[in-house]
Amino acid sequence: MSYLFESEEHAALRVQARRFAADVIAPHALEWEEKGEFPREVYGATARAGMLGIGYPEDLGGAGGDITHALVAQEELVLAGKSVGTVVGLNSHAIALPPILRLGSPEQQRRFVPPVLAGEKISALAITEPGAGSDVAAIQTRAVLDGDHWVLDGSKIFITSGCRADLVTVAARTGGPGHAGLSLIVVERGTPGFGVGRKLAKMGWWASDTAELTFEDCRVPRENLLGRPGEGFVAIVKNFVSERLHIAGQCVAIAILAHRESVAWARERQAFGKPLAQMQVIRHKLAEMETRIAAARALTSEVATRFTRGEDVPALAAMAKNTATDACSFVCDQAVQIHGGYGYMRETVVERLYRDARLYPIGGGTREIMNEIIAKSERY
Repeated sequence: MSYLFESEEHAALRVQARRFAADVIAPHALEWEEKGEFPREVYGATARAGMLGIGYPEDLGGAGGDITHALVAQEELVLAGKSVGTVVGLNSHAIALPPILRLGSPEQQRRFVPPVLAGEKISALAITEPGAGSDVAAIQTRAVLDGDHWVLDGSKIFITSGCRADLVTVAARTGGPGHAGLSLIVVERGTPGFGVGRKLAKMGWWASDTAELTFEDCRVPRENLLGRPGEGFVAIVKNFVSERLHIAGQCVAIAILAHRESVAWARERQAFGKPLAQMQVIRHKLAEMETRIAAARALTSEVATRFTRGEDVPALAAMAKNTATDACSFVCDQAVQIHGGYGYMRETVVERLYRDARLYPIGGGTREIMNEIIAKSERY
């Protein structure tokens, strides 16, 4: 099974990503999940393997390609690495850097992007607040211009890679209420007034660090504003489209891995004198799982292809996210069921996939928000 857009170039990338994940991530997957983080050095190793720069301009240290290449590589990292948290942490730049590429000046791009793609620095995106999740227009973190600095006050929550990020793309209110008053500002580690409140304990994605961030009279150089004041909301919305495609791709990968683990278990596990795989009820579960994966993958393929052609696909991306998250949730639930009591044990791959899967109908915009985007596009 492969994406509809795959070429020989994508196939070669698959092999490259699979080898890297099998050598670098898989041997430590359980250890890093239990520890709640992976070594910082893994960013550098991932960069040297050509994985961090996929989809980014070569003149900024990227490897070229587009989101289709990123989806293929990401899938193999999940399948061969078997640690969703590690892959999510390594790819936090996939949502932190695009606004810099979209709004940033050439000088800002040269300053912020290459060190991240080289694995020397870690980047994160900070939008969500304790009182503002899917409702981005309700953001309260404020930035006030004072001479040559923006002074930030507020807090952010659920920030992936926030604990050790060297630079954070922050959504802040530089103007009045509503979406028109939002801007994006890059805040660097060590800036006075910028702090990591606490490392958050999560249901899943254990190997990725997630933080609460605080800004108290945080003075950020004026030149760290991306674009002009008030341009943040449009950039955030455009960023959501690619983020949702990445989410859909991750869900397809997780579902495939859960299905593979279930097939292997059903062939090996004996019950009533024969392998589980010889029981019709189990075979039908596996068939339904594979069918839902194929449907999610096909829709994700179509939307990713249209996106690379420059089509306007917010509603389709929302459909792909919902379809893929539904498939992932179903498949992981069935995988645990097929494994029985072993599926409930921490050392079993499907146990952590089940936990990892639960975030996807929430992150990047809830399922309910996706349906609203779809409904508005059709003017219901």
